[in-house]
Parts: sequence; structure tokens; C-alpha cells
Amino acid sequence: MKKNKTSLQLYLQESRIEAGCDEAGRGCLAGPVVAAAVILPANFENQLLNDSKKLNEKQRYQLRPIIEEQALAFGVGFVSHTEIDEINILNASFLAMHRAVNQLQQKPEHLLIDGNRFKAYPEIGHTCIVKGDGKLLPIAAASILAKTYRDDLMNELHQQFPNYAWDKNKGYPTKAHRQAIEQFGVSPHHRLSFRLLEDQLKLKF
Repeated sequence: MKKNKTSLQLYLQESRIEAGCDEAGRGCLAGPVVAAAVILPANFENQLLNDSKKLNEKQRYQLRPIIEEQALAFGVGFVSHTEIDEINILNASFLAMHRAVNQLQQKPEHLLIDGNRFKAYPEIGHTCIVKGDGKLLPIAAASILAKTYRDDLMNELHQQFPNYAWDKNKGYPTKAHRQAIEQFGVSPHHRLSFRLLEDQLKLKF
């Protein structure tokens, strides 16, 4: 089985077309959850590609055009903060992955899902792999796309709502982010179903 320098595998089963799927932003207090799906070619090689969390920002953005140019197909799916509030973050994560698969120009025969749970996609089988973004190259590639596309969006939203420093925290629940919510109230992009403050009674709408 082909591996790269970081010992990630290129496929789970060589004889089928597999798409790796991963999401970003599940634990954030603001913004969408974003997922990506990636089908890599059988001859794909890259020594740097790894779980997006193990790479720095420069490395992630260095890898994104390589993945997009060399992938047989890739798709990115977004689920908004309002949808997250309506259907909960777990279902939103599944929906984002489904939307990413919908964008694929080539239909995969099997989905490789990062994590331990998934809602089956119609007519395509799947395998859930815990910490799969550190084990399989297609999932790692999906993690890079999901992370960078979401970061791009949060950087754009930061321009409109600079008080929350989304250019730095990307919407994650840092101490500074929670302090900004306490000081300035919630923005139109915060997830109201999440615990935004340690004491929800202090929230300003």
C-alpha cells in the first residue's frame, strides 16, 4: 500500500474509487461548518500532506492548490450557523459532507469519513475512521480544503465584525473571543444554540 513520508495511506481498498471526507469548524462559536470531499489519483504522492491540524497555516495554503490541481475530483460543502442552530452540529457536519460529495464531478464508489459516525450518503457505502485525517491521504486532503476554505470565510467575516478577532481565532471559543462576546454581544454569525459564554445569562442580543 502506498504511503507518504508521514506514513499516511493512499487508499483503504485499492480496487475502488474512494473519496476522503472531513469537516472543519465543528467546535466553533461562530460561522459555518465546512466539509470537503477529495478523490486522489492512484499515483498521487506528496511528502508534506498530513492532517491539517499538524500543519501550519503556510503549509496548508501551500498544499491547497496542489490538491485541487492533482485531485481527480474535489468538492466543498457549507452549512450555515442558522442551519446548525436548527438541526444541531452533528447533523450539520453530516450535511456539510453530503454537500461536498454532491460537488464531486466524479462519483466515488466509497466514502472514507473522518470520525466515528456518519449519516449514509445515498447509494454510496462508507467507512468511518477515527483520526482518519492522520491515517489516509484522501481524508487529510479533505481536511486541508475544509480548513482553508473555512478560514478564508472567517477572514472575510472579520472585516465586517473586527471586534471578535476571527482573523486569529477563526470563531473558536478562545478566552478573548468569549470576552468579546461579553463586551459587544453576539454578532449575526454566532451560533445561538452554542454556549457562547460561561454564564449564558450575560448574553446581549
